[in-house]
Amino acid sequence: MERTEAIRNIKKIVGQDLRELASNYNVTVFKDGKKNKGWAGHVIERYLGLPINSAQSPNFGSWELKTICLKYLRDRTLTVKETMAITMIDPYNVERTEFENSHLLAKMQKIVIAARIWESQLEKKSILYATTIFDLVDTEIFNQVKADYNLVRETIITKGFSALSGKLGVYIQPRTKGAGQGSTSRAFYARVPFLMQSIFPTLSTYFHKYCDLTFL
Repeated sequence: MERTEAIRNIKKIVGQDLRELASNYNVTVFKDGKKNKGWAGHVIERYLGLPINSAQSPNFGSWELKTICLKYLRDRTLTVKETMAITMIDPYNVERTEFENSHLLAKMQKIVIAARIWESQLEKKSILYATTIFDLVDTEIFNQVKADYNLVRETIITKGFSALSGKLGVYIQPRTKGAGQGSTSRAFYARVPFLMQSIFPTLSTYFHKYCDLTFL
């Protein structure tokens, strides 16, 4: 299944409760009190007729599925709940690779984002709100992502891999990824405002209003 077909089919279930679909497709959400963190993605895979991929980010060749959560603020405005991991950072590769040939760009060009509304940790209900992709055709977006990548690359070259910090980058940040506080692994993450812009492209005023509040 190609990415365009996957997006078209996922759009058909926008507005539906993924929790109900989980029951219909026999997808386990909780087992022995522990939540299956990838359950929403598994539901979408089953709906598309694809085998469930045990990897954290299911990769279907020409595209890759990423699910993110939205949440309501106190004024009932919808926002993105948290940042989204894109791909791990290999310092050797990044140091030697221009952005146009980077693993980061290749990954972003494959990603299909499915955004669901997170109600609570109990996951009794979760509406699929939208599906989208990163608009890398937009010159401003492309250039900013490139600038963020180049900042990471320059930091690795001049200061070393350990100097990478989540404070770097406007749209894309390099951040610790892995179990435990002592993890030395880093990954490229899409910041919350960048995801907001992707999910709610027409809400530029809202994007700027809540940029500081959601800048994780």
